[in-house]
Amino acid sequence: MGELQHSLSRHRKYILYLLAIFVFCWGITPYKAIFGGLILGTAFSLFNHWLMLKRMHRFNTALERGNKVQSLGTMSRMASAGVAAIIALRYPDHFNIISTVLGLMASYIVIMIDFFIHFLINRKTGEER
Repeated sequence: MGELQHSLSRHRKYILYLLAIFVFCWGITPYKAIFGGLILGTAFSLFNHWLMLKRMHRFNTALERGNKVQSLGTMSRMASAGVAAIIALRYPDHFNIISTVLGLMASYIVIMIDFFIHFLINRKTGEER
């Protein structure tokens, strides 16, 4: 569990850096709606990532104790993505819907990139996970 906690903490840090870049670009470029959508989607993506981390911790604890395993909260993550889409559709002057959807995928993109980087590093050094 320690390695999983470390990698999820690293993902959260990368998402926050990405969010900071989007906020910076929102402030200096004329593309306010596009970067506003990216900020909105990435913020909800960060929330979904935190929710997934919390549910995974509960899932692992239940497995260790031999208790019944509950769901990982797919419906609540989809509902929060729906809320982000509704906000973007309600305020199209401030948030671009396409960039909001791209922002919602930010945590999954970060997870995939991090996995491939660590896979290549471990493959190059000959380490097994």
